[in-house]
Amino acid sequence: MAVYTKINKKDIVSINDQYEIEKITHFKGIKKGIENTNYLLKTKKNKFILTIFEKRVSNKEIPFFMRLMETLNNSNINCPKPLKSKNGSVLIKLKNKKACIVSFINGKDKIKLNLKNCFEIGKVIANIHEITKNIKISRKNSMGIKELEPLLKRIKFKSKKFANLQKFLTNNLKEIKKNWPSKLPQGVIHGDLFIDNIFFNKDKLSGVIDFYFAANDYFMYEIAICINALCFDFKKSKFIINKQKVKNLIKGYESIKKISLKEKKSLNILCRGAAIRYLLTRLYDYSNTPKTALIQIKDPNEYYQKLITHNNLGSYKNYLI
Repeated sequence: MAVYTKINKKDIVSINDQYEIEKITHFKGIKKGIENTNYLLKTKKNKFILTIFEKRVSNKEIPFFMRLMETLNNSNINCPKPLKSKNGSVLIKLKNKKACIVSFINGKDKIKLNLKNCFEIGKVIANIHEITKNIKISRKNSMGIKELEPLLKRIKFKSKKFANLQKFLTNNLKEIKKNWPSKLPQGVIHGDLFIDNIFFNKDKLSGVIDFYFAANDYFMYEIAICINALCFDFKKSKFIINKQKVKNLIKGYESIKKISLKEKKSLNILCRGAAIRYLLTRLYDYSNTPKTALIQIKDPNEYYQKLITHNNLGSYKNYLI
């Protein structure tokens, strides 16, 4: 989530005219995230999230996200549900861009996850995968392994801080692509399950948000993304992998859906791929985001450290001992 497009009271009146909801009394931009513009909308009794789709999201792909959230909601996954406007559409036009309003998920993200949280997250990921393995919608992963080389070429390596990274990234990406697995179980994955996209209420998982990176990919790649995002602890200025968190995440997942030996053997290369994917997007945002955007630029160095960790780990068994 982020704020690129500014709205005003006149826009709020227009939104209210298009939906069967109470009068919106308050609106505030949400700074977290990088993909679309988001606002928290409040009425006297309810809260909603307004999303304005920005350039990274193709208009032809937006129905995929809407259908996915509706399907998951109908299958008892607690995630944002798109509201229909008075004319029956889940999309409206705002500031000459496509936009939607979704239900508000109670709870909040946790700064630090415990082992029980990791187990719960594993379970909800597996439940999502059980639903999406047969879902009849699809979207190519815009941040898949084949899309990373063009992204690397678009990064401006001007800062002295990142001057030596280009060769390192080129060599790593070449090796990751060469060893990328084939024919693993797949379906629609969330694709961006970071700590700020998972909500808890009284230490119990209450919902999952932000499905705008969802796409068809390997289920094990989702686990790799989550290991990178959720299973590292920050200690003494370094990101250290917490193998107990990895173990609990996988245990939670396998309590619902079994992981094959072939998937397990692919974990390291998938973790490396996930790490370099986020390292590249953070470097791109660091060097290309407009200074006028209300957005938190995330530190690329975090994923540089994580990529090196995975480069040194190798075998699946090394993640669990």
